Amino acid sequence: MNIQFDVLKKSRELLLRELEGLTLEQIHTTPAGFKNNIAWNVAHLVVTQQLLHYKLSGLNCLCSDDLIDAHKKGTSPTKTFTEEEFDEVKELLIGLPDTLQEDFEAGIFEKFNEYPTSAGFVLTTIENAIVFNNFHEGIHYGIIRSIKKFL
Repeated sequence: MNIQFDVLKKSRELLLRELEGLTLEQIHTTPAGFKNNIAWNVAHLVVTQQLLHYKLSGLNCLCSDDLIDAHKKGTSPTKTFTEEEFDEVKELLIGLPDTLQEDFEAGIFEKFNEYPTSAGFVLTTIENAIVFNNFHEGIHYGIIRSIKKFL
């Protein structure tokens, strides 16, 4: 499983590099043809990782309910982050993979509620969910890179 944690951490480092030099206005811009913006995608990655790993395991998520409600699957951008708020989201983006690995190694994911994803995968274990989350993160990394081309 270590490679899966390494992939998650590396993909998030790459994502942070994509954000360098962007203004608050740019990260909140939704270009024509897109359903969301960079800020929403970043927060969505934080939220989805928490829901797939912690909530489906019957554990408390490590981000706020407000963040979850505004950025879970099926939502669209309604929140405009301040610089400080977006910095907090970025801190979660970078810090939570370490927490996930620590919690996984500590064995806290004792149960898992089966979940059929919209991509057609049925998640049955925490291990499946970790692998699927990396796939999901790659999709949104690509979306963020595409949005940047229109800013």
